[in-house]
Amino acid sequence: MWLIDRHSGGLGKTRIPLPVELRSALVRWYIGEGSRHDEDAGIMLVQQARIGAKWIACDCLGAETSPPILTPAFLSEAETYYLRRLTNAKRPEHRSTCPFFRDQVTNRITETRSALTPADSPVGYFEVLRPAPEKLAQRPLDDASDDRTRSASVPRLARLLWRLLNNAGLNIAPPMTEERAERSIVHEFRALVAAAAKIEIAPGIELGRALWTHGDALHSKRAYASIRELSRRWPPGHAPQGFLTLFAPEFKGTLLKAAGCEPLTIANRIQSPSVRGNRIQGPYLVIVVLGEYPEARGYAPLRAYAQPIYSGNRFMPVESDFERVVLRAILGARRAFDRAGIDLAIEKPVFDILTPLGSGRPDFIVEARSRRSGELRQIIVQAMGGSAPNYLALKAGVRRTLEQIAPVVEVALADIEDGRLTRRLFRTLTRERQF
Repeated sequence: MWLIDRHSGGLGKTRIPLPVELRSALVRWYIGEGSRHDEDAGIMLVQQARIGAKWIACDCLGAETSPPILTPAFLSEAETYYLRRLTNAKRPEHRSTCPFFRDQVTNRITETRSALTPADSPVGYFEVLRPAPEKLAQRPLDDASDDRTRSASVPRLARLLWRLLNNAGLNIAPPMTEERAERSIVHEFRALVAAAAKIEIAPGIELGRALWTHGDALHSKRAYASIRELSRRWPPGHAPQGFLTLFAPEFKGTLLKAAGCEPLTIANRIQSPSVRGNRIQGPYLVIVVLGEYPEARGYAPLRAYAQPIYSGNRFMPVESDFERVVLRAILGARRAFDRAGIDLAIEKPVFDILTPLGSGRPDFIVEARSRRSGELRQIIVQAMGGSAPNYLALKAGVRRTLEQIAPVVEVALADIEDGRLTRRLFRTLTRERQF
């Protein structure tokens, strides 16, 4: 098999042979019998071929015959990449014994990340893109298959955004005594930029040098000029790239409607926990990766991930509309605790926590500290936004794991509607002895 230029016939000296190991992995992934590594290799090759304006030519008819061709595509239903057979009367067909003779076996899953999907902290540099497909073909097991939610796996771009939020401390609401008098979107972005200065995209290149927080940096081409300038000193083995973090009330497909600027068009569909069957209203904090895109003859916004957040002046992530409601109620409860001499802090964990029963990720960790005694206590608040038997069974299984971290308080809509949440939190955190 070969990588060939798009719209070419597949013959000629410019085609690039695929290593035997990568071809085998691609076949196993295509027919639905591959391992996780085979899936990573296949998706990586297909997504990079799509970005690099390449097609894949099959070798089932031999090296001297015009080959059957496979085109890289994006399956929006399953939010993953796949291979489409390019067939018409003028193109050769695969041999009937060829694995690519039939359409690809695809896992049409629309489920995306939830509180029950494992999420590990990203390792390595704050980078998404890898070098061009010719080099990628030699690295089939590299962790570059990030633009997908196949089998509810977590995109790398999402995990990088959570890492940035975590490093900036924006997934934590401090006690009222430590909170700024007035929060604003300016302060939230300032915290992101400060955290970016301590993270590297590539050896010797800080994220802060290639991070922008307003869409005008893209429309004015200022971001592209900066990446182009940085690329002259970019370390070998790392693809030049930059990032935008934008506040957006909404997005649709590949169109991102960011605040304060004209809409942006992303080369691939914008990913988010907000998908069919799990709609989450905005606002969103969106991270966009900028990189080389042959179709644009230069740099372009290639991929984006839209994370639902609490509000424009508090970039704390949420995973559902009900989580946003619960968070609002806990934030309001801080006032009652403050009047009682207790500092209440709230954390939204973005990565799993390891326990003796395995890893788990609480919806919220609530920490109370008595200003009188200095004693500290923690509880976990779980947002019970569903009532289906399967949902409740899964939550019950997660609860046993989370109880290894701290006592668990499950919050349903009734707790919000009649104001019981503050009383429940107060009773749970201060019971047994004077706090």
